Amino acid sequence: MITVIDYGVGNMGSIRNMFKRLDIEVQITSDLDLIGKARKILLPGVGAFDNGMAHLNRGDLRAVLDRKAMQEKIPVLGICLGMQLMTRSSDEGGLPGLGWVAAKTTRIPPAPGLKVPHMGWNEVRPTQPDPLTDNLPEEPRFYFVHSYCVHVDEPSHSILKATHGIEFDAAFHADNLFGAQFHPEKSHRFGMKLLQNFADL
Repeated sequence: MITVIDYGVGNMGSIRNMFKRLDIEVQITSDLDLIGKARKILLPGVGAFDNGMAHLNRGDLRAVLDRKAMQEKIPVLGICLGMQLMTRSSDEGGLPGLGWVAAKTTRIPPAPGLKVPHMGWNEVRPTQPDPLTDNLPEEPRFYFVHSYCVHVDEPSHSILKATHGIEFDAAFHADNLFGAQFHPEKSHRFGMKLLQNFADL
């Protein structure tokens, strides 16, 4: 069972449909009791960094998530904005991030002929073997929609790189924490394999 956190800023329909195709049981919830019992968490997200953090900081949700991620150390996967929220901070906003991973989120700099936001399919480059990216189809590529990107402090935490004007960390793995900048739920067979790998952890 994967618990998908519904905190008001994620595309839950696409995520639900992808897991249904994979025949993987999920619960999409904002219920603190259910989240407190979770064995595996997916933190989705779209939109602005400060808005996402404001939603997470409401009530007791932040405390429950901090406990699950940092004390109980269950597997947690952040996707798109969810990945960025796991870092210390973002150029996009003034609120501190969750700070679970030693990383920062920066704006993709403008460059001649470069469109920002980075939107569409892009190839990724595996940097090292990892259970999240195990047995991905050849020439892996994923669907991206973002104007900000993550850079991890520790190179060993980077598991996928991508380039859009600059190189950035398309996916990371630090202890029990995983992040993916792209949308696996919109990335067809590549995304299906990555989400299956997460379910199999």
